[in-house]
Amino acid sequence: MSASTKRPRLKLNLLGSDGQRKCKEIIERPVKVLQIGEGNFLRGFVDWMLHESARQGKFHGSVVVTQPRPGGKAKLGQIKDQDGLYTMITRGLSQGKVVERSEMISIFSRCMNPYEEWQAFLDLAELPSLEFVISNTTESGLKYIQSDVVEGEPVASFPGKLTVFLHQRYLRFEGDPSRGLIHLPCELLEGNGDVLRSCILRHSEDFGYSDAFRTWITDHNLFLNNLVDRIVTGAPTKEEADSLSKRWGYEDQLINTAEPYHFWAIQGDEGLDKKLPLKQAGLNVHWVKDLKPYQVRKVRILNGAHTLMSSLGILHGKQHVRETMEDSHFGPWIREAVHQEIVPALDMPDHNLDQYAEEVFERFLNPYIDHKLQDIALNTIGKFKVRVLPTLLTYDQREGNWPARLVRGFAGLLWLYRPVNTSEGYTGQRLDGEAVLLRDDPDVLAALTAHWDHYDSISKDREKLNDRLTAVLSDSTLWGENLDERKGLREALLNEMVLLEGEME
Repeated sequence: MSASTKRPRLKLNLLGSDGQRKCKEIIERPVKVLQIGEGNFLRGFVDWMLHESARQGKFHGSVVVTQPRPGGKAKLGQIKDQDGLYTMITRGLSQGKVVERSEMISIFSRCMNPYEEWQAFLDLAELPSLEFVISNTTESGLKYIQSDVVEGEPVASFPGKLTVFLHQRYLRFEGDPSRGLIHLPCELLEGNGDVLRSCILRHSEDFGYSDAFRTWITDHNLFLNNLVDRIVTGAPTKEEADSLSKRWGYEDQLINTAEPYHFWAIQGDEGLDKKLPLKQAGLNVHWVKDLKPYQVRKVRILNGAHTLMSSLGILHGKQHVRETMEDSHFGPWIREAVHQEIVPALDMPDHNLDQYAEEVFERFLNPYIDHKLQDIALNTIGKFKVRVLPTLLTYDQREGNWPARLVRGFAGLLWLYRPVNTSEGYTGQRLDGEAVLLRDDPDVLAALTAHWDHYDSISKDREKLNDRLTAVLSDSTLWGENLDERKGLREALLNEMVLLEGEME
């Protein structure tokens, strides 16, 4: 873009007097949330929700955002340069209709780099208004890493920094029980709140903090387990961003995009919605006594359908989820597999499974998202063991027969995962003969390579196929048990794999 056509960067002074007034009204409110994480997901999920609640006059607070790693400095700088403002685009399908809308998000009152402003970061702990710590540091960020605390220097890990932060608050308020914080870790780990508390207690011992501090952590801070679900695709393409900039009259380096669907289940007392009024604002947020059913629902239906379609789709030359769902054969097949085989295997009558499944299908059909089957197929053996295999086994136990569609999906996985070790890595083969790079645990791929060694699918030798299938199913290191001992499973898979052989070009 030439200098003559360059548009101004998004800032408060571009919004006009009324726009500035509305934004300042929010960002000048007391700080209630410390946010650890500057990335697309939190900005497209939590911050969007907080902004919506604040816009409705329900949430009367603001957010201080910090980054969990030194590498987040650039993004944090962009947020600061734009006075904490960014444009949020929501687009996709909702109740069968295409949705596309944009809104200006204003919820950040301050940006803080703990690696350059360590003492200022710790001073935030002394704010009487602070109530919540919300984080998304990825799974690798939410873990204990042994470390020491050095005066004036930030601790490297997120739990380590938070331990020092909480100790500062404990000292400032002399262990006041009412000054404990509510922690909402949004990392995709089961029991994420429990994991964070455990890390903090271990760090407190490493740092030589008192037993009284650990009691205050345990008794007067809430570490709530969370399940978050929304596809946040982040920045649009450069071409689209340029087009949007021309339309809006300003440049926004922080444009964020997400699907309409959003879901947040928090294992905590529903009365906490008075402090964090997201459900009151009409958002799909649920305070629940037990998070497990929601986790199982997501893993078995959404993730299970993804894993189920990926191998068969790749075998037949499909590239994306939406393309697979729009296919006249695969689309109905996936829907039937979920409604007729996955849902019946889940004993959860109070969780609207069929309605949830329809929401999942609508998300799969989002015209703005190209979700690659190859990305879903990453580490697919482990994913299948968690997402699909329990459903398949439960269905057999309850119904007394093997679910035909889940079996076909399993057969597709086994057919694709007949690895050949090449100079480029382990590869499988589509039904049209084209090679596909398999991205999985090297030990898993090596084991499967040995099981399928020298098998020639062209010969269509059913006896040899049965022998190799026996070896694969018997390998308990792959599946967690000897699946060949499951009566009738090998025969069902063998029949499906013979059919796949017949489809080879």
